[in-house]
Amino acid sequence: MQATDTTSGRAMYFGTGRRKSAVARVRLVPGTGQLTVNGKPGDLYFQFNANYLGVIKGPLETLGMENDYDILVKAEGGGLTGQSDAVRLGVARALCQLDPGNRPPLKTEGYLTRDPRAKERKKYGLHKARKAPQYSKR
Repeated sequence: MQATDTTSGRAMYFGTGRRKSAVARVRLVPGTGQLTVNGKPGDLYFQFNANYLGVIKGPLETLGMENDYDILVKAEGGGLTGQSDAVRLGVARALCQLDPGNRPPLKTEGYLTRDPRAKERKKYGLHKARKAPQYSKR
């Protein structure tokens, strides 16, 4: 869905990403390639970790647009790993809205696949999901 910013008249593209318990609502706005997460600069929010920042910029780098769009993110839940993966999925989905021709290269790189892995629930009689109490023979 494309929307237009009422103040500047610029086009915005939206995408939602999820991973574990993290949810990221992503907006792509034409700009200079800046990342803003929850009102903070992206490198500060993700603690200057090159892995997290590289994951997020991956879809843009695949298409050669890393300096064409600003990424504005509202991230909730989970930790930094889950949030960075959620942002990546949201960016990829927003790029598909921007141009349907972007879909095949993003699909082959795996950026449009939601990672379904989540924490397994704890079972009764166990300490964690699978960790059992110590066995005692006598």
